[in-house]
Amino acid sequence: MNYDVIVANGRWFDGTGKGSSTRNLGIRNGRIATVSSEPLDESGCPRVIDAAGKWVIPGMLDIHTHYDVEVLLRPALDESVRHGITTVFVGSCSLSTVHVDPSDAGDLFGRVEAIPRSHVVEGLADRKTWSSAREYVGALESLPLGPNVAAFIGHSDMRASLMGLDRATRKEIHPTDAELVAMETQLTEALDAGFVGMSSQQLMFDKLDGEVCRSRTLPSTYATTRERRRLNAILRRRGRALQGGPDVARPQSLVVMALSSLGIGRKRLKVSLLSAADVKAIPAVAHIFPIMARVLNRLGGDFRWQHLPVPFEVYSDGIDLPVFEEFGSGAAALHLSNQLDERRALLADEAYRRRFRKDYDKKYGPRVWHRDFFDAEIVECPDESVVGKTFGQVGVDRGGLHPVDAFLDLVVEHGTKVRWRTTISNHRPEVLNTFAADPGVQLGFSDAGAHLRNMAFYNFGLRFLRRVHDAERAGKPFMTIEHAVHRLTGELADWYGLDAGHLREGDRADLVIVDPAHLDDSLDAYAESPIPEYDNLSRMVNRNDDAVAAVLVGGEYVFGAGQAADVLGTRRTGQFLKAR
Repeated sequence: MNYDVIVANGRWFDGTGKGSSTRNLGIRNGRIATVSSEPLDESGCPRVIDAAGKWVIPGMLDIHTHYDVEVLLRPALDESVRHGITTVFVGSCSLSTVHVDPSDAGDLFGRVEAIPRSHVVEGLADRKTWSSAREYVGALESLPLGPNVAAFIGHSDMRASLMGLDRATRKEIHPTDAELVAMETQLTEALDAGFVGMSSQQLMFDKLDGEVCRSRTLPSTYATTRERRRLNAILRRRGRALQGGPDVARPQSLVVMALSSLGIGRKRLKVSLLSAADVKAIPAVAHIFPIMARVLNRLGGDFRWQHLPVPFEVYSDGIDLPVFEEFGSGAAALHLSNQLDERRALLADEAYRRRFRKDYDKKYGPRVWHRDFFDAEIVECPDESVVGKTFGQVGVDRGGLHPVDAFLDLVVEHGTKVRWRTTISNHRPEVLNTFAADPGVQLGFSDAGAHLRNMAFYNFGLRFLRRVHDAERAGKPFMTIEHAVHRLTGELADWYGLDAGHLREGDRADLVIVDPAHLDDSLDAYAESPIPEYDNLSRMVNRNDDAVAAVLVGGEYVFGAGQAADVLGTRRTGQFLKAR
């Protein structure tokens, strides 16, 4: 039997959570043809990979990205592939590019996901040839995809395309019956085309870009209960998933979205909510997430939280960080992100500063950012004397200035040249370990392709495997390596109904060869890399090339040891994965 690829002598994980063992894998026609404890005949095999001492795992899934524009411009999606991600989900947070026109897409993605609006508009204007979900899938399939792509249809995308962005973002306007029927038709067409479900957002500090509806919240936040129920009913009938983002300032929105999973007198609904996090600002809330999921699922729901299984460290250039959207004075500054002189004048105004200090000093109530400038380190600034200090310490050094004034003084003087960092959640390893092992929690939420200057979690799966491996070697395991691999692969693929995440005979040959000896501190290193398609904008990335020896998608070697294969991005290796 001739094989296209043989992976020999590796520690093989099948993605089900069962025990691992040393095996030899033979790949033919993009599938796993043989899994054998005996050596395979290498005659005529053009590629033999010796994986001795390494882990052979299914390609990992990233269930929450914003690659909707980048996949059109750079279909290799190499920043994820290089870290062992072989399937990405697009269409998160109610945002997709299926129905809206380029200008509205720019308004939807630009500020919410910190992708420069001009690149969203230009990218779609040059490439959008589709007007339906089926045509969108065809357009993706025509690209030289690196990884596989699965998709949600965005609620805001549908709403804006049918009502117009202005009408879709006014509280006093509701969709007509005809528009509701059209929305149901769009959702049904997307599910027929193989989309895994719908994403819908209620988070109120996600704001629109552009000029027409600037600073209004996303269209899906204006949807009525009736509208949501009608769309959810279709998802129930079809067994597809709702990805939801509740409003952190209104706990009742979280409860309503979570309870929609229950199937009392009707079919239950798959619900995946954003997000389970150990928030620094509200440490007690970490205990609620597992309990809530456990109760809902015992009552018959099919409910999951999404969770980033690594510390949520963010960077900011000046005040350009989405967490400032959650309070009035911060949102006012971000509203002026395209009018820098006016913003500088605002930040210098004493009345504005009093508002900001009042917002900053409010430490109670639902929020994301801890609002502590003593926990915000300056990493770059033209004034080198402040580098390595926190804004709080700068205030102390300057005669006891309020931390807000120290921050605003530097931003007024240096603008985006002041770069700083902080960790807003997932800072306690013991809580991360609890979330990682909880069946009501899904591992994902990387936001890959978005917030390009703010964060980089492209290698979250490798960082999670390192933590599990380190705990095992220290004699303090909190889960097995097999279980950890299952959580990143087969568990996710099975829940969303995708042909991915497993390495058994007959399965897709999407796999990663990981060198556990290099699951080390390099995974935490800071790095940047330009995006040619975005005028060489320098984005945060991860670089830990020794950790991944090889990545295969559809049986094709696409990446390894820090180098992309010639095939990546030039010939299609991934495909659009349709939900079963």
